[in-house]
Amino acid sequence: MCYKNGKDVLPEALLKELQKYIQGEIIYIPKEDNMRKAWGENNGTRKLLRKRNMEIYKFYKSGTTITKLTESYNLSEDSIRKIIFNINNENLKINA
Repeated sequence: MCYKNGKDVLPEALLKELQKYIQGEIIYIPKEDNMRKAWGENNGTRKLLRKRNMEIYKFYKSGTTITKLTESYNLSEDSIRKIIFNINNENLKINA
């Protein structure tokens, strides 16, 4: 995020209106909701976690125990169970 001077980017009428509420301070103007990206989309983290979770689910479905998965992925048993539960629910919704 970079700083921009309102005088350089805003129409004069809008600048004067904003000055009624705030002057000489930094203000954050958020993106529109449809322009915002979800967590992890910018740096690829979301995609990597999805891939990892799908691997965990596939190993579980092929017979790997939850204990073995916790050791392989350094996750808690609860985390592994949540991943399996969530992906299983997604599959049920898709097939319904």
